[in-house]
Amino acid sequence: MDAAKQEFLKEFGEHYGYPNTPKTIDQIRATEFNRLRDLVYLDHAGATLYSELQMESIFGDLTSKVYGNPHSQSDSSSATLEIVKDARQQVLDYCNASPKDYKCIFTFGATAALKLVGEAFPWSCDSTFMYTMENHNSVLGIREYALGQGAASIAVDIKENEAPGVSGENIAMKISPHQVQRRKVAGLLEGKPDGHVYNLFAFPSECNFSGLRFDLDLVKIIKEHSSRDLGISSVCKNGQWMVLIDAAKGCATMPPDLSKYPADFVTISFYKLFGYPTGLGALIVRNDAAKLLKKTYFSGGTVAASIADIDFIKRREGIEELFEDGTVSFLSIASVRHGFKILRSLTASAISRHTKSLALYTRKMLLALRHCNGSNVCIIYGHQSSMELCYEMGPIVSFNLKRADGSWYGYREVEKLASLSGIQLRTGCFCNPGACAKYLGLSHLDLLSNTEAGHVCWDDHDVINGKPTGAVRVSFGYMSTYEEAKKFIDFVASSFVSSQNDICHGNQLEGIEKGSPDTGYHLKSITIYPIKSCGGFCSRSWPLSKNGLKHDREWILMSLNGEILTQKKVPEMCFISTFIDLSQGILFVESPHCKERLQIKLESGVNHGAMEELELYGQRYKVYNYSKETNVWFSEAIGKPCTLFRYSSTEHDFMLNKTKGVATCRDTKSTLNFPNEAQFLLVSEESVSDLNRRLCSDVQKDICVTAMQVDASRFRPNLVVSGGRPYGEDGWRTIRIGNTYFRSLGGCNRCQMINFSQNAGEVQKSNEPFATLASYRRVKGKILFGILLKYESSDEEQQHDYSWLHIGQHVHPESI
Repeated sequence: MDAAKQEFLKEFGEHYGYPNTPKTIDQIRATEFNRLRDLVYLDHAGATLYSELQMESIFGDLTSKVYGNPHSQSDSSSATLEIVKDARQQVLDYCNASPKDYKCIFTFGATAALKLVGEAFPWSCDSTFMYTMENHNSVLGIREYALGQGAASIAVDIKENEAPGVSGENIAMKISPHQVQRRKVAGLLEGKPDGHVYNLFAFPSECNFSGLRFDLDLVKIIKEHSSRDLGISSVCKNGQWMVLIDAAKGCATMPPDLSKYPADFVTISFYKLFGYPTGLGALIVRNDAAKLLKKTYFSGGTVAASIADIDFIKRREGIEELFEDGTVSFLSIASVRHGFKILRSLTASAISRHTKSLALYTRKMLLALRHCNGSNVCIIYGHQSSMELCYEMGPIVSFNLKRADGSWYGYREVEKLASLSGIQLRTGCFCNPGACAKYLGLSHLDLLSNTEAGHVCWDDHDVINGKPTGAVRVSFGYMSTYEEAKKFIDFVASSFVSSQNDICHGNQLEGIEKGSPDTGYHLKSITIYPIKSCGGFCSRSWPLSKNGLKHDREWILMSLNGEILTQKKVPEMCFISTFIDLSQGILFVESPHCKERLQIKLESGVNHGAMEELELYGQRYKVYNYSKETNVWFSEAIGKPCTLFRYSSTEHDFMLNKTKGVATCRDTKSTLNFPNEAQFLLVSEESVSDLNRRLCSDVQKDICVTAMQVDASRFRPNLVVSGGRPYGEDGWRTIRIGNTYFRSLGGCNRCQMINFSQNAGEVQKSNEPFATLASYRRVKGKILFGILLKYESSDEEQQHDYSWLHIGQHVHPESI
């Protein structure tokens, strides 16, 4: 055992690893999670992992027993009904809820349980829906039901309160309201026929953004104290308060004890508890609260009788039967007991202590990281500056990373590099916009501005106007280990902590050799890719057009639902080979999956169908489509239905992103066919050779398992140049090839597509060469290799279209 782990165990060994249970954490990993191997999985707040022994038990159960539809009276149906009843009891037992007071309603996930409460709650114009800022979107969605019925909605912050209440009783928490939300809804009556007003307060047992655990005393405080005592009398009228706990996240490590904290509604999700089954959740509801819910829709199983041709139904009286639409997912419910068996063997309290020890260790190590200039590397959200054990925090660590100059690393950069290191984590806002805005300090103006800038969930806009739009989150499950936490900490330290050398070089790229002259280049190869993301072909000479190389990326394949197909989505596209014979005016296309070689005439209008428009990369294109026979050929080639389109000339401007620095410059208007960013991609043969030297060096240092070499074609360049020094192209402003001029648009930001290779007719993926490039070619979140070019054609060249490129031509760069 190394010294680092000994130090960890010295501090956390009492809580880590289930020392007083039948299996230690090392035994659990060895016998139940073999599939993880070297993978570090740190997204248990998103979905925890099922045990392999758990799945064996489920499979054995389902293959040895017959489970019939429980809405019947056969023996198999009766047996299923008993299994369902037992599963309900296990859910109640897990939250220490007496069946005399509570019922368990199975739903299609925790979101469906929340939706059920929202649509069935007895809202009126006098009602209030109050919720903490730290709530999942699925809870915020209840607001739509409340506002739609004329009720008020209000978000609140929960703070400590040391001042005594009006009645003289000391209330530990203070509620600070945000602005009241209301909609004018015509035709609604004040109150309810019985004169009662019902309000709903919702909060998570654990914030899925920060890991903050809310004090469950909130249940009693809300239910037992009037709005006057809570300090919200100005926004909430009198009425009965009911409380909803969203325990989808918190239940995995600390289920709410409903015998102590009698909430009216609790929602849980089973895949958050033990990985499987998905698509199944539950609503635990107090019996008296269930009687207030109003159900409109009825279905099989929810009614005792109905008549088809007159307005008559008799609803069932049982709470579960009344609210479970249709046949429950009884096979999934039968699987639940095998998950609970694991949790019972470890106990929820031991799981909480184990996962908390890992989270505390991770927070402590991240907060200790410093750049060489002494500045903090990591900002953790929801965590106080004190290094004491924070028992109010769950097994989530949410944070962002800063550079030595104080600017932010984008969370997508962290996620991409983590993936290369075999670390799976999550980034963004985690469907919790209130907590995201609160912890990141984003105002309403910031949020609206980000939306107008095109930022949506799950995109790559991680830093806008110098502020993060989301965060990085790691979260631990019952099977997480110290080794996983340590590997993650080491990854952050090696990838994001700046040394003195980094400070001196600022954001300049590594790899450029100093002192050698930037001369002696010639054009080594020319490659044309007629169909976007399919194979290209080389030519010794090729004509230019105003769009770049003539016929380069002039065709695209599109799925039937309108999605542009690329190798990222359909790797089999790499096996489609192309060749253009200019003298014959034919594009030849071949595939190992098609017997016939396809011939497509280049002459305008030949083989074309109707013209239409499509939008791609923020611009509209006029395109031609092709015959059914052509589309069938391509569908067979890639193994999925698709259609072929050809670009037709149209007047448009393509404005690329503007950023500072030559390495990432995007400031031009160009005419394009179907490339992602620019007309040309240029790669230097010397730069590729330097990369290969580094790949070999990594193997010798045991950084990767096997040696590999790549050639320039791995990067799908149009132009490969030879001569000069490695990475000299980084500083080029313009280049001349023969008598033709090109302007550099900056470095090409690479993605993991360069890790795909063809071997024996199969597409294989590794971490290289992207991982090695990331170690020395990373600037402001971009991993650069090669440069993008724009053809600076003269009016005469555009008019006559006679410029050609030839292999062997000298390349004359002009550097900045």
